[in-house]
Amino acid sequence: MLKKINKFRKSLMQGLTKNVGSNTGNKVDFKQEEIKRILICRPNHRLGNMLLITPLVQEAEKTFPDATIDLFVKGGAASVIFQNYASVRNIIQLPKKHFKQLGQYIGGWFKLKTNKYDLVINISPKSSSGRLSTKSARGRFKIFGDIAPVDASNTEMRHIAKYPVYNLRNYISMMGGEPQEGAVPGLDLRLSEAELRAGKEKLHNLAPEGKPVICIFTYATGTKCYAQDWWGIIYDKLLQKYPEYDIIEILPVENVSQINFRAPSFYSKDIREIAAVIANAKVFIGADSGMMHLASASKAPVIGLFAVTNSAIYTPYSNGSVAIDTSKCGENDLFDALDKIVGRAG
Repeated sequence: MLKKINKFRKSLMQGLTKNVGSNTGNKVDFKQEEIKRILICRPNHRLGNMLLITPLVQEAEKTFPDATIDLFVKGGAASVIFQNYASVRNIIQLPKKHFKQLGQYIGGWFKLKTNKYDLVINISPKSSSGRLSTKSARGRFKIFGDIAPVDASNTEMRHIAKYPVYNLRNYISMMGGEPQEGAVPGLDLRLSEAELRAGKEKLHNLAPEGKPVICIFTYATGTKCYAQDWWGIIYDKLLQKYPEYDIIEILPVENVSQINFRAPSFYSKDIREIAAVIANAKVFIGADSGMMHLASASKAPVIGLFAVTNSAIYTPYSNGSVAIDTSKCGENDLFDALDKIVGRAG
C-alpha cells in the first residue's frame, strides 16, 4: 500500500510540476567565461542517483574551469561521493526522511535563497523537486532539463547520466557558447592513491594467493534481485571456468548473500572503502543497483545484469563495461562478455 501511495504521489507531483519553469537567460548576456557559480539540483537520496551526477559535474568543470559548484541533494551520500572534487564547494543537503526532520527539510529549501548563481541546472526533467528547486534558486541562467529532445532510438540520449550532459551542451550551443565535444565522462568517485592502496591490501587479505579477482554482487532491491538458484549456477560456473581467479563477494548493508556466503566476502559501511576494493579487481559482476554504479565509479570494468530495468537508461558505459539483458540473453552471453574483459577472447 505504501508503495502504491508513493507511486501515486510521484505521478501527481510530476503532473503538477511538469510545466514549472522554462530554460531562462538572455542569450545576449550569456558569456561563458563569466559563469563562476553553478548550482546542480538533484534532491534524491539514492546512492546510484548521486553517483550518476558525477559525469555532469566533470562536464561543468571542463566547460567552466573557473567556476565553483554547489549541489542541492537529499541524504548524506553526496558529501562522501564528492569529497575529492575540489570544484564542489557547498552541498545543500535535505534530510532523507523529511517528515521526521521537517525543520531541517524546510531549512534546506530556504538555503537555496542564500546564494546567487550564474547557472542553475536541474538533472532530471521528471523530478518535481528538481524543477521546483531550480525555479526557487536565485540564478541568472537556468536549465530545467528539457532542452535536448530524447529520441527513443538514441541510447546515448536516453542514458540517465549522459542526458544531463547533452542537455548542458545543447543549452550552451543555443546560447552561443562553446560546449564540450566527444564522449561523455564516466562515473568517477575520484579515489585517492591512498584509498586505492588500502583497497588493494584489503583485497589481498581476501585473496592471499595473489590471484586476480572477480568481484560479484549478488543482491539488489525488489524485482532486480536474482534468485539464489540463478546465482548458485553462475557461481559454480565461475569456479569451474576461471580457476586462475579468486571470486570475492561484495556484501550489501543488509548482509545477505544469494550464494549463502560460499565465497570469501567483503563488507563495509564506507562506500569509498568498498569502491577502493572493487577498483583493484579485474571485473565486477552485479545486477542494476547502487553498488553496480559504485563499481562503475571505481573505474573497474563492470558487467551489469538487467532483467526488469531498462539497460539503455542505466547501463555501465565506461572502462570496457557492458550490460547483459538476462531476459533476452543466456548465461553464455555473460561468460562471453567476461572472457573479453579478462582477455580470453579468441
